[in-house]
Amino acid sequence: MREAIAEGERLIAAAPFIRTQADLLEGYDYLSGRIRLAMQSAFDHDLDRPLFINPTHQFSRQGLDNPDAVYLNAYLRGGAEYVVRGRRGTSADLSFQVMSGSYSASSAAGSMLAFDDRELDIADDGTFEFTFIADPEAKILIVREVFCDWEHESRGVFTIERTDTIGQPARDLTRALLTKKYEVAARSVTSGILTWFHFPHWFQYDEPVNTLTTPTSTPGGLASQRSSIGHYALAEDEALIIEVPRCDDAAYQAVQVGSDWYASTDYETHQTSLTKAQADTDPDGVMRFVVSEHPPSGEESAPYLANWLETTGHRTGSLMLRWQRLERDLGAGDGPRVTVVPLAEVPGHLPHLAPLTHEQYAERIAARQRAVARRMIS
Repeated sequence: MREAIAEGERLIAAAPFIRTQADLLEGYDYLSGRIRLAMQSAFDHDLDRPLFINPTHQFSRQGLDNPDAVYLNAYLRGGAEYVVRGRRGTSADLSFQVMSGSYSASSAAGSMLAFDDRELDIADDGTFEFTFIADPEAKILIVREVFCDWEHESRGVFTIERTDTIGQPARDLTRALLTKKYEVAARSVTSGILTWFHFPHWFQYDEPVNTLTTPTSTPGGLASQRSSIGHYALAEDEALIIEVPRCDDAAYQAVQVGSDWYASTDYETHQTSLTKAQADTDPDGVMRFVVSEHPPSGEESAPYLANWLETTGHRTGSLMLRWQRLERDLGAGDGPRVTVVPLAEVPGHLPHLAPLTHEQYAERIAARQRAVARRMIS
């Protein structure tokens, strides 16, 4: 494990996109999340006693994680029977997915089964239960709760158990078992870093810079999900304007800015993401977002715009838009348009401005902090 952490540090320090000391420090912080995730996954991994773990959150970011999502993973043994019980919260989307493995530096995980709660029999009090037998190749069950309205939507409760092992005691601890767990964690530290170094090159970086794709099925995702991906490169005095129609045929719609580590940036104390519930929509039904390092309004007393997305010091990074729980498919007309303009000219490119004062913007950030504290489990 010590050797794996040292190798992880070397990989982080050698990342080609590190330009400043701040980039390197962010990398070391990212490494701490990889170590945390590796230890949690290895030591919570018990195929006889499955449970849902929360591996991805504000202190452990990976895979361009969605700031609006709570991720729960349970490890499966192929051929075993499982019972999942829960009480649905009020999130915009609740989905379930069985994967044949995890992502690696050379391949994406395979999706074996995917559905949302519309396929469940949910009682009036929100409770549900379903039973399934894991395919021989099944490795992980993922539950995603996705929140469009951070302030008012609440989390649900979920449990999983194996029908043939419930009620039995855990295995006794042995030195061999603990050694294996540390070895698994060690492999996970370095493999995770390498995976997310390679992953965006299969998708984001195949696209021209400062563009976003037409909405398409999310790789490895659900049938009712679509996403638009891209990456940006902006000078300090430039801004990227994203125009996208508000979609009322999706329970959830959002945009986020990510880092070159292929992870979310600080969505708790900075506005680096917005859902359609959080964003302002212009009278023509279009949401217009401004991605830039500095506040874009140009007004000294109200320098911020309601739909500003902060790059938090990153000259380059990832971009992603998501639509979930769709009632229809999306076409090119539902997707985003992107324009790069000088920062000083942003107001002239927006038909409707929504400037915010320092105090108003601070209130927004405080609301984000409180919402993350309510929703996230670290």
